[in-house]
Amino acid sequence: MKQKNEKPYTAKQITTALIAFIFLLGLLCLYYGSFFAPALSRSDGEHDGSDPVLGGNIRDFDDLFEDQEHNPEVPKSIPICDIKHSELIPCLDRNLIYQLKLKPNLTLMEHYERHCPPPERRFNCLIPPPIGYKVRECSCWCMCLFNFCFAVSFDSDEINQFLEFQIPIRWPESRDEVWKANIPHTHLAQEKSDQNWMVVNGEKINFPGGGTHFHDGANKYIVSLARMLKFPNDKLHNGGNIRNVLDVGCGVASFGAYLLSHSIIAMSIAPNDVHENQIQFALERGIPSTLGVLGTKRLPYPSRSFELAHCSRCRIDWLQRDGILLLELDRLLRPGGYFAYSSPEAYALDPENRRIWNAMHDLLRRMCWRVAVKKDQTVIWQKPLGNGCYLKRDPGTQPPLCSTGDDPDATWNVHMKACIIPYSAKMHKERGSGLVPWPKRLTAAPPRLEDIGVSPKQFHEDTNIWQFRVNEYWKQMKSVVRKNYFRNVMDMNSNLGGFGAALKDTDVWVMNVAPVNMSARLKVIYDRGLIGTVHDWCEAFSTYPRTYDLLHAWGVFSEIQERGCGVEDLLIEMDRILRPDGFVIIRDKPLIINYIRKFVTALRWDRWLSEVEPRSDALYLSEERVLIARKKLWSEGVSAM
Repeated sequence: MKQKNEKPYTAKQITTALIAFIFLLGLLCLYYGSFFAPALSRSDGEHDGSDPVLGGNIRDFDDLFEDQEHNPEVPKSIPICDIKHSELIPCLDRNLIYQLKLKPNLTLMEHYERHCPPPERRFNCLIPPPIGYKVRECSCWCMCLFNFCFAVSFDSDEINQFLEFQIPIRWPESRDEVWKANIPHTHLAQEKSDQNWMVVNGEKINFPGGGTHFHDGANKYIVSLARMLKFPNDKLHNGGNIRNVLDVGCGVASFGAYLLSHSIIAMSIAPNDVHENQIQFALERGIPSTLGVLGTKRLPYPSRSFELAHCSRCRIDWLQRDGILLLELDRLLRPGGYFAYSSPEAYALDPENRRIWNAMHDLLRRMCWRVAVKKDQTVIWQKPLGNGCYLKRDPGTQPPLCSTGDDPDATWNVHMKACIIPYSAKMHKERGSGLVPWPKRLTAAPPRLEDIGVSPKQFHEDTNIWQFRVNEYWKQMKSVVRKNYFRNVMDMNSNLGGFGAALKDTDVWVMNVAPVNMSARLKVIYDRGLIGTVHDWCEAFSTYPRTYDLLHAWGVFSEIQERGCGVEDLLIEMDRILRPDGFVIIRDKPLIINYIRKFVTALRWDRWLSEVEPRSDALYLSEERVLIARKKLWSEGVSAM
């Protein structure tokens, strides 16, 4: 009998067996493919070419490239950008401002707003990942190694450490740690070391959950806000009545990260400022967030979208330009919405902070906001439920009410206005948004459907159609990827939010993007308890490279082509924001799909590929095809892996 402390294998035996085992399984993975890392969609004799799931024909992988081999117009490759551009955000590139000799007003934060390059200055190249970038899925040999080590249960510290560096970090673990190699920046850890923003720990960066005004963790801070408002059971969601939150100046978005466990979703925003990688860290963690600034233009969200706005030491001058930034929050808050403000102005007793506090208090009083509660370092204001207070103000009171012709939901490149947007007669009468609590809100027909001419029947039909479509997408992909692989998802043409709603039972969040010509529909998405933004797909999106696991584009290419914008430009932009090993689902007209298919190899989206003709439904274009492709991991100067 072996002694209890005796090791069952020597180090040499373990190493030899491990190498032989990995080599053997590696050969098997290369030949057969595997559940963990399929390389290609294989065609075997059992497949007759038809797909009963999607009600159409699937083209074999080789057939998809048959036309490309004989077409001289097909690009054989797309140039690779210099590694110095690995974090390029084309429309938020401050170098461009200098090159074009623009003169933004720094006081008004115009240099943090979008300035897109003209066509001749675009980077028509693929953005390389940083050296040592780690994907979110183990390769075949990695999973084989992990399973073998688990099976034999040996205690080699060296091999355990090796395994630790190969196994991906997925949600919810990614909330608390990410690979340093993916975002090789540590200056925030040093600058915010006393506030528990983030800590460098070897090859990883950890996020303890702290913030500038909640050093002890966001979760305790969230509970304290609920207690201040005396919500039932100290739950900030207040029975599902608080669902959408806007976190301004969010840092690495730990506040938004911990809100998710409270059934609350936050749009966490911050500019690409001196803390330039804060949103990049947030997205790498899998937290809903985006680059944005309260500058001169409206934020790209419809009016009355959030139940709560939050600012924890966000260092914003709320008094500038007649309170125009607070008036932008007023536009975005729902009737009775809250503004939680944790900052020295709320509690410090020095003359300057007292002056700012008194001025803010006076301004918000004239805006008809009231102090709901004030305690310690935090004050929470509440917006009125109706127009009663506005109508009782003395003539000439500032800020004025906006004119009736102003569209509060127009946001794309629209400048902020220093006026109060009153409620409609209907909303004033109902004294509230009329929304049901979350999660019923997701599938209930919201009152503002009437604003866009959509009936409740059409809304429910749209929801059912997208549930079916998403189920079919998953049936196509389930042989090559696990459901928990996805975290950050973007719907590039969100319509009524049906695609995002269909993912309700998965552990993902969806950035619902309303193209500029469909921006009025974004209010419905927020009324469902989802989040999103307006965007023009003829321009680059305001996010870092490699931030989404899945991009869904329904009819997007047809729309930009009709406007004279380049399909190739959008493909390169999609590649920029798609993570290595990520997926694209492109649903469009057959001619568009045929054209896009020619670029798949050049884009290195050919790790796995599938094309189907879907069943027709009420949302069906005259003809549609669905192309699903998976991006390879590659590095600068190295062929795609």
